[in-house]
Amino acid sequence: MKKKILIIDDEVNIGLLLSKFLNRNGFEVSNSITGSSALETMTTESFDLVLCDYRLDDTDGREILIKVKELYPKTGVIIITGYSDIKLAVELIKLGAYDYITKPLYPDEILNTINKALEMQRALNENKSSSGKKNSAESESDYVNYTEYIDGKSEVSSTLQKQIQLIAPTSYSIILTGKSGTGKECVAKTIHLNSLRRDKPFVAMDCGSLTKELAGSEFFGHEKGSFTGALYTKIGHFEQANGGTLFLDEIGNLSYEIQATLLRTVQERKVKRIGSTKEIDLDVRIIVATNENLVDNIGKGTFREDLYHRFNEFSIHLPSLKNRGNDILIFAEKFLAVANQELNKNIRGFSDGVKACFLNYGWPGNVRELKNVIRRVALLTDGTEIQVDVLPLELSNYIKDYDRERILSQVRLKLSDKPKDLKNAAQEAEYDTILSVLKDVNFNKTKAAKILNINRKTLYNKIKAIKFEEEE
Repeated sequence: MKKKILIIDDEVNIGLLLSKFLNRNGFEVSNSITGSSALETMTTESFDLVLCDYRLDDTDGREILIKVKELYPKTGVIIITGYSDIKLAVELIKLGAYDYITKPLYPDEILNTINKALEMQRALNENKSSSGKKNSAESESDYVNYTEYIDGKSEVSSTLQKQIQLIAPTSYSIILTGKSGTGKECVAKTIHLNSLRRDKPFVAMDCGSLTKELAGSEFFGHEKGSFTGALYTKIGHFEQANGGTLFLDEIGNLSYEIQATLLRTVQERKVKRIGSTKEIDLDVRIIVATNENLVDNIGKGTFREDLYHRFNEFSIHLPSLKNRGNDILIFAEKFLAVANQELNKNIRGFSDGVKACFLNYGWPGNVRELKNVIRRVALLTDGTEIQVDVLPLELSNYIKDYDRERILSQVRLKLSDKPKDLKNAAQEAEYDTILSVLKDVNFNKTKAAKILNINRKTLYNKIKAIKFEEEE
């Protein structure tokens, strides 16, 4: 049976040329010149793939992509545009597009991309069909763990999993806190996938990139012609997420003025597009994330207390990776399995030196950093075990300084056996502070000296004194 493709392009000649080319290559093709006519066609006809120009008279490819993925999840989407924009490409892929192709279109490239997209969509549809064979009791009891950021064996991981299982079935608004790279968006997705809204949209929005001018349009949408530059109707993030979950990342970066507008929407559960008089009722669960202390921001006058309490019906703190013990090695093994599959390798594990480094390194980038490190060292490894010599510079430097930490720890133990007079107690506290700070900054002595409020030479002398005492 021929695969059916819908082309959406307001440039009629391009649409016809592409249609003829695809017909010659065995596809059944339909054409639309507007987004609205395309969506109307899809109500009566099913398609395997949609090729959509990004700029249309009545909307844009992003909005068409969202609608198709919401209403026709078994249909693949490829976006075509006349200019290249990496940021937009990444956004479209995240929203579910198979690919993003720039004009001019080359026959071999477009045909190859279409075939790959159809194969990918076929695999996804088969996977969904097989997973859908579970009975309803199994479906209700299954706990969907979206990511490797959560599934550890430590006490903090167990607590995190229990909190997610507890809060997911409710409609509570949630604040997720934790440092960058701890997996806040992945936790939000896990909550969504284990909620009663799992079949509705999950829409993620980065508040850190919003300007005051763009905020209203991004949050609430706008009508065509509502302001200069409004060339098409835009659906805002609240409306996109209606019935599902809206995830607002870096919520602490919103200006006070934008917070006030957001508060009204959250309170009233209604949204009105810019330039429209029609109010749209909202049924949206809101999950927000921040790496800042919002309570401190309230005290500074940079975050609204009333908005904070609207969001804070429940809160979850995501621990830093360095505080998750042997979970680090569990995550590393999972990332290695993925890297093996990506690179077609058979790396079985890590040397003892690498494991020791992983367990003692500070991981300032948290789980995201670990994932990137594993992908890199897997690429550089030729044998069946990852060795210290392929670690990136920041980790290999840590290995070189690893003995210093051992010495400092031994000195601390030695001092603890001395009489508890004030001199020894002060010396022990000083060495303990030096050790703690050095470890936190991964033995970057310049940073450590700055934190300790001493100069670099003084820090070197203290480290030297510690070594000398240990050697004696």
